Amino acid sequence: MRGYSGFGTAILLAPILSTLWGPRAGVPVLLLMELVVSVQLLPRSFKEADRRMVLPIGLAAVLATPLGAGVLLYADGLALRRAIGALVLVFGLLLLSPWRYRGARPLPLNVLVGAVGGLLKGATGMSGPPIILYFLSGPEEARRHRANLILFFGLIAIVAVVPPLIGGLIDATALIRTAALLPLMVLCVRLGTRLFHVIPTVWYRRFAFGALVLAGSIALLA
Repeated sequence: MRGYSGFGTAILLAPILSTLWGPRAGVPVLLLMELVVSVQLLPRSFKEADRRMVLPIGLAAVLATPLGAGVLLYADGLALRRAIGALVLVFGLLLLSPWRYRGARPLPLNVLVGAVGGLLKGATGMSGPPIILYFLSGPEEARRHRANLILFFGLIAIVAVVPPLIGGLIDATALIRTAALLPLMVLCVRLGTRLFHVIPTVWYRRFAFGALVLAGSIALLA
């Protein structure tokens, strides 16, 4: 999903890893993998993205991420895991529906959306739901949408690892788990990038919806 669409790493992995290890152990692993994947995709997409729109959103998200990280550090683990699951389920339903925001995208609204995304990134590892729905509302072609998402997630991934690192959540166990999962992630990102030129968008949306509902249900009900 990440290589194909420009998003999907955090939204799929946050509920799964939070269920396996708890949010405080799972989210740091997710953030480390997201950082590596973003570095892999970022250089090419920087040229194709709408930087005038994405950079203010990314800056607002970067500034808000440490505030959201306070929730990750101090919130009840079970409640946070279920909140992640519910958020993923709602996002999956919205992604499948025909609803999209069709209004204008002025700078104040861009900053507000970025700030919400940053708060979610710090708290849950997922900035995606508001950002993806907002970006996909525009008239741009699929290639530009994908580049915009990759640029945004690349910007925020660099900052998102700092609060967990300072808070002591990125320890030896987190590094070992990341090292074990990362090779498969990198390989599949490359595969998804190639499939972007082959698989029709309608097939992808069906697959994405099914995967999101499954991941969200596991975190919410397990």
